[in-house]
Amino acid sequence: MLVIRDLRKTYPSGVQALKGISLKINAGMFGLLGPNGAGKTTLMKIIATLLSPDSGSIEMNGADLLAREDKTRQILGYLPQDFGFYPTLTADQTLDYFAKLKGVTDKMERRALINALLERVNLTSARKQRVGGFSGGMRQRLGIAQALIGEPKLIIVDEPTAGLDPEERVRFHNLLAETASENTVVILSTHIVSDVSNLCSQMAVIRHGEILTSCTPQRALDQVRESVWEATVPLDKVSALKSHGLVISSQMFNGLARVRLISRSKRPSEEFTAVSPLLEDYYFDLVSQPERVR
Repeated sequence: MLVIRDLRKTYPSGVQALKGISLKINAGMFGLLGPNGAGKTTLMKIIATLLSPDSGSIEMNGADLLAREDKTRQILGYLPQDFGFYPTLTADQTLDYFAKLKGVTDKMERRALINALLERVNLTSARKQRVGGFSGGMRQRLGIAQALIGEPKLIIVDEPTAGLDPEERVRFHNLLAETASENTVVILSTHIVSDVSNLCSQMAVIRHGEILTSCTPQRALDQVRESVWEATVPLDKVSALKSHGLVISSQMFNGLARVRLISRSKRPSEEFTAVSPLLEDYYFDLVSQPERVR
């Protein structure tokens, strides 16, 4: 289990990025959801020992991850939001380089490891290609391959599917799901709600440096059950509908609007029918609520 207690971080500019973050994360896939600027990347960098907090603690299975950064990095796999590979190196050479950095000094052991990783991320046929010519999805798969070197017990992936096409996103989802186990904590930091819905058994929502909730996706759905409504209405009615509840989406076609909204007190109007909730409904309802008074 990964335990984060009262983590705080304020940048020299005065921006308070984290305001007392506390989380308990079990083995498996954990999704950290939040809008851009919520504090997700700051939290990921602190867990990855790339940034020091002002205060607070992080422990994994009783070990202090902040006190011994060298020990932490031995159990860590990290795929940051923005990462760079040497574009002139091949996939083979790139993984060989990272394996050396991770302490795999035996050449034969390194070769076997690289072969296994390339097979796992479906890049064996591209092993001799230069990374500078890779697509975004291929780069992400190579990124997760380097993160898996050393069989890490803690894996952090920060906004991994942003910019990927639907096929690559599914492929990457499958790859992430395969990395999670009963002995490994995988933290997925994202603003894409469907990534968490498809992959994670635990989740938390962060906004303005604070955790709004920590629960399972199923528990989140239960909180908006029988409160989500849909209707097709004339465009001129959309503005008025916002007074009946939170409009989650409004899609236009053929001069009409397909409106999805949350209303807990009653049916918004006779045009609306109740629909099954999605995790997006819960998320947008939560982050739209007024900021807490401290």
